[in-house]
Amino acid sequence: MKKDKAIYWISTILIFLFEGVMPALTSQTEMAKEGIRHLGYPEYFGLALTVFKVAGSIILIMPQIPGTLKRFAYAGFVYDFLFASISHTVVDGPGMSSIFPFIVLAVLAVSYFYYQKLLTASAPQ
Repeated sequence: MKKDKAIYWISTILIFLFEGVMPALTSQTEMAKEGIRHLGYPEYFGLALTVFKVAGSIILIMPQIPGTLKRFAYAGFVYDFLFASISHTVVDGPGMSSIFPFIVLAVLAVSYFYYQKLLTASAPQ
């Protein structure tokens, strides 16, 4: 059980750092704004995406949040990573920028798998 908790928290903290902290600190930089423009999205989309990423990562990291809301956050991140990969593939062609979202998606999948495993283990029998 300790190993499962460690794996869950490590993977969840990585998602929190990558999807919550980094966007919060960098979303208003010129490089981030140019990245959104480069993909053909309007500037306000970058701000909305940042708000939802930060909110979703906070939901995942806080143990008191109900499971239903956590599952919505997990689902939102799945869509985020899939559409990020699609956007980069369409605009830039296949490459590392289209593969990287799948790497983060794998970390998210580990977090979700161990979240479910810990829920099952702590449920009354």
